Amino acid sequence: MIDSFQTFVEQNELIFYDYFKYISTQPKKMLVSGEIQKMFDEFIKTNNNYSSQDKLKSIIAKIEESVSLDHTMYLEVRQKIASSNFYRVNLEERIINNSEPSEFLEAKEFLVRPGSISDTITLNFKPFNDKTPAVRDIKSIGSGVEYLNRYLSSMMFNEVEKWQNILFDFIRVHKYENQQLILNDRIKNIQHLNEQINIAVQELSELKKETPFENVCHRLQELGFEKGLGKDVAEIIDKLKLLYQLLNSPDHESLRKFISSIPMIFKIAIISPHGFFAQQNVLGKPDTGGQVVYILDQVKALEKSLLESAKLSGLDSIQPKIVVLTRLIPNSEGTTCNKRIEKINGTKNSWILRVPFIDKNNKIVNDWISRFKVWPYLERFAEQAYIELMAEFNGRPDLIIGNYSDGNLVSFLLSKKFKVTQCCIAHALEKSKYLYSALYWFDLENQYNFSIQFTSDLITINSADFLITSSFQEIAGTENSIGQYESYKHFTMPGLYRVINGVNPFHTKFNIVSPGVNEKIFFSYKKKEKRLSKNSVLLRQLLFENIEAANVIGSLKEPDKTPLFSMARLDRIKNLTSLVKWFGESKELQELCNLIIVSGKIDQSLSNDDEEKEQITLMHNLINKYKLSDKIRWIGKLFNKDETGEIYRIIADKKGIFIQPALFEGFGLTVLEAMSSGLPVFATKYGGPLEIIQNKQNGFHIDPINQLETTNKILDFVREIKKDPSQWEFISKNAINRVNEKYNWKLYSQKLISLAKIYGFWKYATNIQRADMEAYLDLIYHTIFKPRAKKLES
Repeated sequence: MIDSFQTFVEQNELIFYDYFKYISTQPKKMLVSGEIQKMFDEFIKTNNNYSSQDKLKSIIAKIEESVSLDHTMYLEVRQKIASSNFYRVNLEERIINNSEPSEFLEAKEFLVRPGSISDTITLNFKPFNDKTPAVRDIKSIGSGVEYLNRYLSSMMFNEVEKWQNILFDFIRVHKYENQQLILNDRIKNIQHLNEQINIAVQELSELKKETPFENVCHRLQELGFEKGLGKDVAEIIDKLKLLYQLLNSPDHESLRKFISSIPMIFKIAIISPHGFFAQQNVLGKPDTGGQVVYILDQVKALEKSLLESAKLSGLDSIQPKIVVLTRLIPNSEGTTCNKRIEKINGTKNSWILRVPFIDKNNKIVNDWISRFKVWPYLERFAEQAYIELMAEFNGRPDLIIGNYSDGNLVSFLLSKKFKVTQCCIAHALEKSKYLYSALYWFDLENQYNFSIQFTSDLITINSADFLITSSFQEIAGTENSIGQYESYKHFTMPGLYRVINGVNPFHTKFNIVSPGVNEKIFFSYKKKEKRLSKNSVLLRQLLFENIEAANVIGSLKEPDKTPLFSMARLDRIKNLTSLVKWFGESKELQELCNLIIVSGKIDQSLSNDDEEKEQITLMHNLINKYKLSDKIRWIGKLFNKDETGEIYRIIADKKGIFIQPALFEGFGLTVLEAMSSGLPVFATKYGGPLEIIQNKQNGFHIDPINQLETTNKILDFVREIKKDPSQWEFISKNAINRVNEKYNWKLYSQKLISLAKIYGFWKYATNIQRADMEAYLDLIYHTIFKPRAKKLES
């Protein structure tokens, strides 16, 4: 492909300008990529002078958006992943010129809200991000820590004295409560440290490698060394040699190893305010799903990793503590969400801490609140949480991890107050889910309050010390689709603000750390000895037998047909109603399969969520329209995790198929759960499943927008496994192997803790340089976010 879009247009002037003029005459003046490509095909068909060529089509496919105003067209062209160029096309004079993002955004504003341009301020984060390192290669996006290590070690090599002193001071600040770690004040400077390392290594080398730290602690203290270097002589020698190498001949690998080995993370606060956060009876409630599962599994893995790390460092007596901060809901709907503190099952010292929302009249808010409406309460929540966390930790935490937009905003407020490292995890950014949600924010504000949420996202993306994503796509998409974070690079909310360089996907703060599944709960259907027979019998009856049961719609006339199975929250994005429609409109699917759905409630009067009510009604209408009552089983019941794991395995016993039809999926925990149970999975290609699944090897990608293609893919596989059951076994086995090899919590927790330490060092070393960004974010918070959140409450 020619590097310059402009050059290619000029070389193929006739066809391009005629096509641009054709677009400009259409009623719709703003088009996105799919529409632009479809219109090109129509243009070719109606113009005999031109023939469609692969090269031309590939260039047209790079146009992400177009805006037509009179005789001028504005284009956003995404010539490569995570990078867009902007062009202005004069249709009368047939001239194409480079343009600025602001000009393109202003054209969109003029089209949507003509009088808003002068009232729309411009936000630009580029001057601040230019001061920090960024990866250069597209393939390195999401591997920020690797580049940062190389960058830091290079700086240490080139500015030896400066960085030796920074590292020396950084090591000396580490304590656990009042206990000094690594170095004490007997060591006065770098030269002295080097001398003492050599003495210590020489003396320790004369002892047996397995000699415990306790036997040499007094001598090490005399030399200036404290607990935290290792559990025995062998570990201590390795650590001291590594430190010596880092001080005198730094390289990225020694930097990573040493910083990652410093015992500096003992107390972690994990923030997740919205929804019902508890260990049982909450999944499927409004705003409550994969994020809860993710965090609870994350906590267990992190605690285990912290304990192992402490033991390796010779700090057996230290008991790490993790606190999940969430919202206390007095009207808890049969859950434990009205309890202030709750021990997390299977952990030694990890807890759920609940703090209530307080309204403007200083009264506790009793009921659940939609994630789109929590914004007015978050600052007061953070202020109270600061006091509660100080009490729980007996001081400040060492790391704060935010989850989703609201939790990330609270993490921003708390990390500033505590002055600790901030990690943000989006899980899903709503901006990617709703087409034109920023551009038409004003029309959607009453329902979604996107102006507040997108402002919050901008603040937290840019304030975070590091960002965890589950996949590459989450950051930068694919060649044909924009990533969730990338979508915040250039956008406008007419009448409020336009964003230029809101996020840099090449920033070193981005790191891909994929979660795993709980192996005690989600395991292969073949492991009969691990399964609970009582649960299996009851669940099998509920799934397949025509018994009368509460919260169930439909009874299976032929329960031995291949089960198509799906399980998710009942909201528009999860797209379960489309799955019912696909099934209803395919007679062959109905002849070969049954459809089993576990989701939400079946009675809309029992729901408090408007979107869920709408989907419940639609589900009933579709079941009636296509007369599916004897071919579908819709179970509106909450299951605990043990039961959920067994449900997957029961479906696998029947050689069933799991279908995840979401319009967009940030990652796809249910995809991992189903695969680890041995189910062949068909999952959306929009989002994380595109990376989880290797198409036709351990699962299948589907396009939920293309009903015919998706239905045919499912039918082809069903027909194939009817003829040759070994094909089901092939995908099943590969799915299990894929999860075991690629997605496990041990690797996740080790990498996350390592990241926290390295970015903590980076934050410590560059604290002064961050002041201007922090001031800019404060300005946005107090002049845009806070007034709009306050208005929502009034």
